[in-house]
Amino acid sequence: MIKKQRILLSVLNDLYTDPRVDKMCNTLVDMDFEVQLIGCRHKCPPELQPRRYQTRRLRMFARKGPLFFAEFNFKLFFYLLFKRCDILVANDLDTLLPNFLISRLRKKEIVYDSHEYYCNMVNVVSRPRVRKVWHGIEKFCFPKLKHVITVSPSIAKAYREEYGVGVRVVRNIPPKATPLVTETRSSLNLPEDKMIVLMQGNHIGQDRGAEELVEAMPLVKDAVLLFVGNGDVLEKIKLRAVELGVDDRVLFRGRVSPDQLFTYTCHADIGISFDKNVSLDHCYSLPNKIFEYIKAGTPVIISDLPERQLIVEQYQVGEIIGELTPENVAAAISRMIENPELYKQYKANCAIAAQTLNWEGEEMVIREIYGKLLSH
Repeated sequence: MIKKQRILLSVLNDLYTDPRVDKMCNTLVDMDFEVQLIGCRHKCPPELQPRRYQTRRLRMFARKGPLFFAEFNFKLFFYLLFKRCDILVANDLDTLLPNFLISRLRKKEIVYDSHEYYCNMVNVVSRPRVRKVWHGIEKFCFPKLKHVITVSPSIAKAYREEYGVGVRVVRNIPPKATPLVTETRSSLNLPEDKMIVLMQGNHIGQDRGAEELVEAMPLVKDAVLLFVGNGDVLEKIKLRAVELGVDDRVLFRGRVSPDQLFTYTCHADIGISFDKNVSLDHCYSLPNKIFEYIKAGTPVIISDLPERQLIVEQYQVGEIIGELTPENVAAAISRMIENPELYKQYKANCAIAAQTLNWEGEEMVIREIYGKLLSH
């Protein structure tokens, strides 16, 4: 019996909420690869639901900072060194070096999937010595790579110009299949008589517009603000909501599974994506949440960064804010609340856009790249 070719994918998270990597793994399983996804685990990690592919979470002692990155890369290197594989996949720069070195030592194919414009992320650019290390790793590996994909045309163009390497685009878009939504607003303890404005994400941090959003709530009638996810600004947001006297209209749900997140998104009326133009990574980003809102039929309000602006303008699925101020945010939300016909048209446009904006369209690039590797 001929063994299937085996792919090892690495990512620096606990695998619980990473829809892009999950979709990638499922596509590779459909292509008849044997797939294992490798991540990290700390004490008491969230339990993973059964998947169609194997998973392995490397036990970590450090939780953040240089020691965390060093520990994970060290353990990943030795794990990959002895594990049977035919193709290695590094997801983001923080897993690239061990994958690249093992690909050379073991003469294996490697694919690099860059989810961010990594060396231009805010928390990297703001620390010159840290950026120097990551940029050094990138400059060492990137020019030697043959198979590179990323999440937006702007990031792909920037990498091509810097390294002269072909970079393909695979946007992080949900699949056509829709999880079954069985819960109601009532069962989720959400109000049934008000518009729900949703901000969701794996990391709701600074420069994501959460502060302006809560500041806008006193200016908005008949709406509640719902945060679903974790983030380092949320405690400050809770305190500010109390100070503004709107804490009864600002709700927090924490981190949830992807299917549960889709349930919340379906019950929301307006989806928010408010990254600020504080780095090239933010500027060039094209967040998965925008496509999740569209799939759920939830009109969006976004900041005017180029990649997401192109989507909203092309499909007419919501409002675009120029300067991100509480007043502008409140005006955009109120415009949707007070213009039911406009809102109805946005929802109809979401349904139309969802027919073409899906993972099945994006995965053609994946099938082309890995199909060539499969034939080697």
